[in-house]
Amino acid sequence: MTRHLQGSLFDQTDEVRLGSLAGIRRTQLGLGAWIDVLPGWLSGADVLFEQLVAEVPWRAERRTMYDHVVDVPRLLAFYGADDRLPHPVLAQARDALSAHYAGELGEPFTTAGLCYYRDGRDSVAWHGDRIGRGAREDTMVAILSVGAPRDLLLRPMRGGGGTVRRPLGHGDLIVMGGSCQRTWEHSIPKTTRATGPRISIQFRPHGVQ
Repeated sequence: MTRHLQGSLFDQTDEVRLGSLAGIRRTQLGLGAWIDVLPGWLSGADVLFEQLVAEVPWRAERRTMYDHVVDVPRLLAFYGADDRLPHPVLAQARDALSAHYAGELGEPFTTAGLCYYRDGRDSVAWHGDRIGRGAREDTMVAILSVGAPRDLLLRPMRGGGGTVRRPLGHGDLIVMGGSCQRTWEHSIPKTTRATGPRISIQFRPHGVQ
């Protein structure tokens, strides 16, 4: 599996560790949706990226689109509530997020889905995580990014409105909460710009996909 990761100038440590969540900042999107963003929550993110690339059992998927079966433009892995995560810091992150949002969410984050965007050709189309409880309930999805930054775009599902853009990589955290999965959608668009690979780790509560 080839990769060309240019490390962050601001993250030159080999120690993989989490910072405090005290500096997280919330943006109200409207329609009951919000995002919390904390750049550089994870130090040593580029070291973690290399370990995840090498050790996670990545799988390629194919799905039907109209009359064709096409490759999903990214590699995937999934860890259930009882599965051992591929690095101890991911379990620490899940526990820290569960503790921080316990009052709002009312339940822990349990699962971890990983997406590996190998270059600018890999992407995910506009969607909300509405399979399961996210289709009818307010919930949260927390995403920790390692590797090179890619833009996460958000837009309201109905009624128009501007697109919100957040570049995420090198240990950045974003949490989508409130009605975000039902009233907004998000994507990682393809890009023709030279860009390095990125892995996102998505923590979700039970029954949210």
